[in-house]
Amino acid sequence: MYESNPRRFVSLLTRKTLALVMAGGRGSRLHELTTWRAKPAVFFGGKFRIIDFALSNAVNSGIRRIGVLTQYKAHSLVRHLAEGWGGFKRELGEFVEVLPASQRIDNEWYRGTADAVYQNLDIIHTYNPEYVLILSGDHVYTMDYGDMLAFHAEKEADLTISCIEVPVDEAANTFGVIEIDENNRVIGFMEKPAEPKSIPGQPDMCLAAMGNYVFDAEFLCEQLIADADNEESRHDFGNDIIPCLIDSSQVFAFLFRDSITEKPTYWRDVGTLDAYWEANMELLSVTPELDLYDSDWPIMTEQQQLPSAKFVHNNDDRRGMAVDSIVSGGCIISGAKLVRSLLFSNVRVHSYAHVEQTVVMPDVSIGRNARIYRAIIDRGCNIPEGMIIGENKDDDRQRGFRISDKGIVLVTPDMLQQSTHSIR
Repeated sequence: MYESNPRRFVSLLTRKTLALVMAGGRGSRLHELTTWRAKPAVFFGGKFRIIDFALSNAVNSGIRRIGVLTQYKAHSLVRHLAEGWGGFKRELGEFVEVLPASQRIDNEWYRGTADAVYQNLDIIHTYNPEYVLILSGDHVYTMDYGDMLAFHAEKEADLTISCIEVPVDEAANTFGVIEIDENNRVIGFMEKPAEPKSIPGQPDMCLAAMGNYVFDAEFLCEQLIADADNEESRHDFGNDIIPCLIDSSQVFAFLFRDSITEKPTYWRDVGTLDAYWEANMELLSVTPELDLYDSDWPIMTEQQQLPSAKFVHNNDDRRGMAVDSIVSGGCIISGAKLVRSLLFSNVRVHSYAHVEQTVVMPDVSIGRNARIYRAIIDRGCNIPEGMIIGENKDDDRQRGFRISDKGIVLVTPDMLQQSTHSIR
C-alpha cells in the first residue's frame, strides 16, 4: 500500500497523529542564555526560535494537532507560541496548544520526559489519536515526519526511534546510542554512554537517538502507566522506558537520511555555547546544509511588522556594510562593518564599530568604535562605546563575560549590569 499510493498512505497517518513537543528543559549547558528562558525559546538563525524547527517540521509533514509541554521559565516560549503559532483553525481540528506543567495527576512537577507525557494522558485520551509523535523541541533540522510514520506502520512497530549517524566522540556522554540488526530492529540502547558502541564496520561512527519517537497511542499509555507505578523509575524515556521495551516489544530505528542520496542529513544539537555559535555560523556559507530559503519546506515563526534593514554612510573612513552576513528586519548599520555575523531584528550598530563572527540577538545596541570578535550577544544588550570583546580573554573574564571551551564570548545584559529582569 505504501509503495502504490505513498502520499495517500502518509496523509492518513499524519491525520491520525498527535504530536507532543518536549519543551520544558532548561538547557543548562547554554549557561546564561537560558537563565531567563527555556532552551527551545532561544533565538536561532537570525529570525527564529529553536522550537520553530520541530513545529514547522510537524506542520509541513501534515500534522496539525500539536501539544507543547512546557515547564522551566516558560513565559518567553509561551508568548512566542501565542504570537507566532496561534493562527490554526480549531474548527478544523488544528491547533498548537501549550500544555504547562500543572500537577494534574499528583503534587509533583514533571520528573522526567516520560512523566511529562504521563501527566497529560487525559489530554491524549481526549484527542484519541492512533499514533503519538513525541518530539524534542531543542534541535535544529528539517525532517518529514510522514516518512517516519510510514516506516512505523509498515514495520507494525510498537515504538519507532529516529536516529542519525554521528561521530563516536561527539555522542559520548551526550546522546542516547542505539544498536540495530539488519532489519533496523533495535537490539540495544544506552542513554548517554561514556563509550558509545560504534556501527559495525564504522568504528568512528554510532547511531544517536534524535529524541523523536513514534508510539502506537494505546501502547504508549500502557507503558506510561506501568512506569508511573514503578517507584524505582526515573520516569524518563531514554533511561527507563526504551531499555525495558527492547526485548519485549517491537522497537525499530528509523535512520534519518537524505531521501535522494541516502546519506546522513543535517541535524544539530545546539545544546552548548560552541555548538550554538557554530550552527549559526554555518548558515553564513554560500550553500549551507540547512536551507532556510526552501519554499517547499518553510520554517515558520512570529512575523513582526518591521522595516527593512538599512545601511547608511558611504565615506572612506565610515561605511555601513556587511560581508558574508545575515541582517534581519529593523536593523540599522550606521557607518559600521559586519563580517561573517548574524544579526537578529532591531539591532543598531553605530559608526566605526566592527563586528566579526558574532551572533547578535534582537534589540541590541553596539556603540561607536566598539569591536566584537567571535561572540554571542544576548537580547537587549547595550554595548558601550569603544568596548572591545573577544580580542583579549583575560579582559573579558574580568568583566564577567563567559568564555566557552573554544573561546566564544557570551555577553548578557546581566553581565553588563543592564538586566531587564528584576526580582527585588
